[in-house]
Amino acid sequence: MAPRLWPWSLFAALIAAAGLPIYIHAPKFYVDEYGVTLVSLGVVLFGLRLLDVVQDPALGWLAEKGRAYRGAMVAGAAVVMALAMLGLFAVPPMLPPLWWFGLMLAGLFSAFSLLTICFYAQGVARAAHLPGGHLQLASWREAGALLGISAAAVAPTVLALVMDAPFTGFALGFALLALVATAAMRGQWGSVALGPAPSPLVVLADPMARRFLALAMVNAAPVAVTSTLFLFFVESRIMAAGMEGPLLLLFFLAAAVTAPLWGRVAARYGQKNSLLAGMALAIVAFGFALRLGPGDVLAFAVISAASGAALAADMVLLPALFARHLAARGQGEAMGFGLWSFASKLMLAFAAITLFPILEAQGFQSGAENTPEALRALTLLYAGLPCVLKILAVVLLARTPLADGV
Repeated sequence: MAPRLWPWSLFAALIAAAGLPIYIHAPKFYVDEYGVTLVSLGVVLFGLRLLDVVQDPALGWLAEKGRAYRGAMVAGAAVVMALAMLGLFAVPPMLPPLWWFGLMLAGLFSAFSLLTICFYAQGVARAAHLPGGHLQLASWREAGALLGISAAAVAPTVLALVMDAPFTGFALGFALLALVATAAMRGQWGSVALGPAPSPLVVLADPMARRFLALAMVNAAPVAVTSTLFLFFVESRIMAAGMEGPLLLLFFLAAAVTAPLWGRVAARYGQKNSLLAGMALAIVAFGFALRLGPGDVLAFAVISAASGAALAADMVLLPALFARHLAARGQGEAMGFGLWSFASKLMLAFAAITLFPILEAQGFQSGAENTPEALRALTLLYAGLPCVLKILAVVLLARTPLADGV
């Protein structure tokens, strides 16, 4: 009988909908609706990510320590995440908008972190009972995650066609998804061997684990940059206001469609070679994006599709490699993915604290006419910086020794 993996896709969609799309939507929503400045938003986002310096490893320890009660922890975190999403978009700020923004995101990201850690750690145990192992689970999981990102990215644009408060509808839909996805995963949180919960130092003592975590950090940086600046790039550089939703949908659908294909390619040519190919595709896409200007919507659509396909390789293959290594070690899955989550989100913090102030220093203004210097800075940050960072990721992966056949 075929393994029952659709709940994993649905739950991945829930988690993913609260990740990158919130970095895309929330800053611009608070700039447009409440007049919050880019610099102040960048400071708040950076502060929230610094919280993860302590929080994610601690949540990894909690997920290890409370393995016998993981289902209850997941249900509680899902409720917190749904309430925080409603507070962020569906409830008028009960504090000054910037403080309310920070408070709601703190609750949202804390719940997001715990759910991500528990979900990926549990996947290590689940994959051990699948004929296709970690690649089979990763293909289902990341395809669901990418569909969730796609839906969340385009939902406000679509809802704006039928209602006056699209972000309220978005938040309500997310809360419903949280209920359904959590119910679908009932019974999936068992079968975890109990033992002592390792500290972060136990995981970090492993040289290969450190190499994977460094790779996760460097490889997450380009996505952090482009997700932070995507809406501003489309609106001000491509001059395609109103096309943000369709272009985001194209990007994430391309990723969702190609995610299972990367699993098949990796099974034939090896995970490392396939991941290197995906990274090379991203570099080519970023390089062409440097040449774009007003009206280049079609060219940007092609680049978005290629970038989405490259993102799928990252999402499917890199966590599968890390999970495979953790499974071979036989301990510390939750702690390992706690550190993994921290490494990835730290890049989002640095993107927020550095990119927005640089843009403001160059005179960039959202929704206004900008100088050539401001637009050049936007282009170099959106496309040039990710290209350099991706090259660094390629070098690091190429120098990482992996087992034969991986």
